[in-house]
Amino acid sequence: MLRARRKLRIDTERMILRPPVHGDFRNWSWQRESSAEFLTPWEPAWAADHLTRKSFTNRVYWAQRSITNGSAVPLFLIDRQSEGLVGAITLDNIRRDPAQSATLGYWVGQNHARQGFMREAIEAVVHYAFAHMDLSRIEAACLPENTPSRGVLEKSGFKYEGVAQSYLQINGRWRTHVLYACLRSDRRGRTTAG
Repeated sequence: MLRARRKLRIDTERMILRPPVHGDFRNWSWQRESSAEFLTPWEPAWAADHLTRKSFTNRVYWAQRSITNGSAVPLFLIDRQSEGLVGAITLDNIRRDPAQSATLGYWVGQNHARQGFMREAIEAVVHYAFAHMDLSRIEAACLPENTPSRGVLEKSGFKYEGVAQSYLQINGRWRTHVLYACLRSDRRGRTTAG
């Protein structure tokens, strides 16, 4: 379990990955709103209050609680050069004891897409999960037609595992997803992560 007093921060070549804070609201709301058309085909439907300060405040408190109780690690991707928000990545549904696994979710703002930021973030978070959290398995899922997401997972060492019918509601409809996983000691082929 991560301790609340300990500052969680992962440094990569171009980014700082850290939990969201209240002062991120403007950057977050701008990034989400300006990327809405780019993001909504791949995400659960946004609540009516999705972009409000109150909703963001709740998100920050959820992040703090999740890190403290060890159930999730929600991180913002901050560009070192511009100090702007690139996107977010979350290790969620952290399962301990015999499972030692978690689910990976992420998004990137349209203005930062296809520039390698998410691959850099995924590889850093997977390494952190294996080396510092003692996890053994990281799972991820995406829509079959989301070629960029599938590509970044595969380039980050994730292996295709199958299909989950009606896995999540995306944009208001139950959608089938393809499933990927990255294992700490992966005998299924070479991986650069962890």
